[in-house]
Amino acid sequence: MPTISIVTICFNNLEDVKRTCESVDAQEHKPFEHWIINGSTTTDVADWLDNIPQPSYRKWINERDKGIADAFNKGIAYCKGAVIHILNSGDLYAANDVLAIVNKTLEENDKAQWVSGKIKLKRGGEWVEVGKPFSASKVYRGMRSVSHPTWFVKNEVYKRVGEYSSEYKIAMDYDMMCRIAKEPYCFINKTLAVFDDAGISTNNYIASLKENIKVYEANFGYSIMCRVWQFRLKMIYLLLQSNIGKKLFLLKKKLKLENV
Repeated sequence: MPTISIVTICFNNLEDVKRTCESVDAQEHKPFEHWIINGSTTTDVADWLDNIPQPSYRKWINERDKGIADAFNKGIAYCKGAVIHILNSGDLYAANDVLAIVNKTLEENDKAQWVSGKIKLKRGGEWVEVGKPFSASKVYRGMRSVSHPTWFVKNEVYKRVGEYSSEYKIAMDYDMMCRIAKEPYCFINKTLAVFDDAGISTNNYIASLKENIKVYEANFGYSIMCRVWQFRLKMIYLLLQSNIGKKLFLLKKKLKLENV
């Protein structure tokens, strides 16, 4: 059975860390290890980790980092499990059997180097569960359907393709997806994670779309398709900020088309 290492990065958000840890601890199949990479400027997270009893699989590092990519890389470097899942502080597992499902999927699909699934998040102010199988031919579309919080990636993949790039401040996960696009993959048709929409990619969505173009073209060269698609995502995002857009999305949800 594959061993799963979880990496949770955090920055001055103790309550988010607690919720994420509770979600990990509630799993029926416990992780091999759970690394907390704490780059906080305050002592709240460190005090909680150091002074409150934690499960034996929880480990942590309390030191400043150089940003999100650097924190990801620190966590991955410490992981000894066969599979690595990055579950950011504030994000949760969608059910208590997620790790068990991932383990079973990887056992049954032993050639798969990474898996992803559906995610629960807010769009147009509505909670929806979305996610589609990854397609290497559609990487130019970004990560709208293949959410990073649902990725479970084999440790050997990171050793093969390298670290998350510190060149990117928001789209380092998209860059990683471009680099693992040809790795054998398997989709899990279940909701695996609940996304905390207070993160940098949500609050800086327009900037992330611009960075997506930079990422894609750095990996694959100039692309009209990528530029057009990212413009499309921008228009959808702006529409969803309006009352009309929210009403249209509510109708789409009622028709069960939110994942189309």
